[in-house]
Amino acid sequence: MANPVVHFEIGAADDQRLLRFYGELFGWGLEAFPGVNYTLVDTRGGGGINGGIGRSGTGEAWVSFYVAVDDPQAYLEKAEALGGRTVVEVVELPGDATFAMFDDPDGLLVGLVHGEDAPQAHRRPSDGDGAAVDWFEVLGADAGRSQAFYAELFGWTVPSGAYGRVAAGDGHGIGGGVGAGGTVRWATVYATVGDVEATLARAEALGAARLYGPDQVDDHTETGAFRDPAGNVFGVYHHGEH
Repeated sequence: MANPVVHFEIGAADDQRLLRFYGELFGWGLEAFPGVNYTLVDTRGGGGINGGIGRSGTGEAWVSFYVAVDDPQAYLEKAEALGGRTVVEVVELPGDATFAMFDDPDGLLVGLVHGEDAPQAHRRPSDGDGAAVDWFEVLGADAGRSQAFYAELFGWTVPSGAYGRVAAGDGHGIGGGVGAGGTVRWATVYATVGDVEATLARAEALGAARLYGPDQVDDHTETGAFRDPAGNVFGVYHHGEH
């Protein structure tokens, strides 16, 4: 896939609460990034992508994923021309990353990261028993509009229909789906877990609110989602044997 999804991010005004929640729920490794209110996440899932948990400067909570591009400013301008809106202008962190963020036509937050200078975004999750993050999802008001927007912006092949599945990048990045959410709207990521019901129940015990699930997608895939203690939507799924 051109311009793969390579990083996820979660944030809120109280990032410490999110660190405790996600670390305990998924067994993720957490490493503070020096000098800023940001923590790097190694999912310890052996695959998928790594991420970060940050403190919101505005008080707003957010969850998002980042797409690797060769020129974040050019993609911001293209997103705006297609009906999006710049949320974070291009930020350069020397030696680490160049990134930006935009809202798509539904107001869903998505990140951009320069593809060649983002070591954290390209670091493979270490092996372990953590929950791997290996699926992204965009649910807008209109499936066709969302699918056309992301196909045009990133050059993705996005099948039409209620839910178009997007392939992962070759050797890096994760696959996902773009569709319509009915009364719900989100751009988020999913972690693969051994037991969806047990994970949702554990998330509730840790202060989350179950959003849906477990739902049987087909004969071997079960999904669910919750709102974390800050109100962010995060998904989980289990993909069993046929």
